Amino acid sequence: MSDARLLARALTRPETVAGLDAGGWTGLLTMARAELLLGTLALRIDGLPVPDAVRKILSDARAEAEHQRRQALWEAEMARRALAQIDAPVVLLKGTAYAAAGLGAGAGRHIGDLDILVPRTSLDVVEAALIAAGWEWVKPDPYDDAYYRRWMHELPPLIHRERDRMIDVHHTILPLTARPTPDADALISDSVPLENGLRILSPADMIVHAAAHLFADGDLAGGMRNLWDIDRLLREFGEESDFWFKLQARAWHHQLGGPVARGVRQCAALYETPIPDTWRRWDSADPLFARRIVARDGWGRATRPATRLGFYLRSHALRMPPAMLARHLWTKWRRGGGDRAR
Repeated sequence: MSDARLLARALTRPETVAGLDAGGWTGLLTMARAELLLGTLALRIDGLPVPDAVRKILSDARAEAEHQRRQALWEAEMARRALAQIDAPVVLLKGTAYAAAGLGAGAGRHIGDLDILVPRTSLDVVEAALIAAGWEWVKPDPYDDAYYRRWMHELPPLIHRERDRMIDVHHTILPLTARPTPDADALISDSVPLENGLRILSPADMIVHAAAHLFADGDLAGGMRNLWDIDRLLREFGEESDFWFKLQARAWHHQLGGPVARGVRQCAALYETPIPDTWRRWDSADPLFARRIVARDGWGRATRPATRLGFYLRSHALRMPPAMLARHLWTKWRRGGGDRAR
């Protein structure tokens, strides 16, 4: 295979790695590392016969994934302690949520920053409590700070001065400038409590969030990992009574019916996710999305630069109207660029 479908096949059908030669293993491992799926792959093929050199790489990947899991759960606990006196729900998002709930989507998953969701009305007290507990601003630039607070779905990122760990405090799941307007209050009110008092999104809302992040906001970077999250969640919850009806209703409630349906279709195509026939109706753009998601070569390097550029431009167009986008990019360029425009 000339693209990252090699990785998708190994994740979906681990036994297929038995037929790989040295070049195939090089491609598989470099693709998995580039897509931040090496820990997941290592767990999926654990116990299967592999070359000696590969065995050491996979063992290290499993150890690193377990370290990240423990570190993520500790950061969640530190945030819980910092916010314990605040009368507001704290909802874990993404990888930390999967790990904290013991979901299949968390098995071997790369976990970076801690992402939490809190009510927008609680942002000031949450921010103050985190700063008092040792977190500080990553983006001190006044323009960036004002941009986040006025237009984004989260506070400017914070990093802990001692542990060097980032936290992203969300008040919704898409930028305020985006066309869809998810119901943040419903995300929080329908969230599920954990034993320690923190919360996670409901199963349907977890899938809605993953699809929104991939198809309604970003440029599809990390697409294989995000789709794997959706695949695992669908497999874990998809056989529950009325699940697919609930997922569809929830997606449309959050104005994200299209991205969720596309995510489900792409999962079925890439990872053989079992889905109802009524969700399989591809649209004309689906092959282009699939082409972008698997754009890696046999050395794990990014390919199809024109396709990637197109989706990068699309991601900015989704986030804000043209006139606002032009002003934002002009301001960033005039100020020296800084971080890649959000």
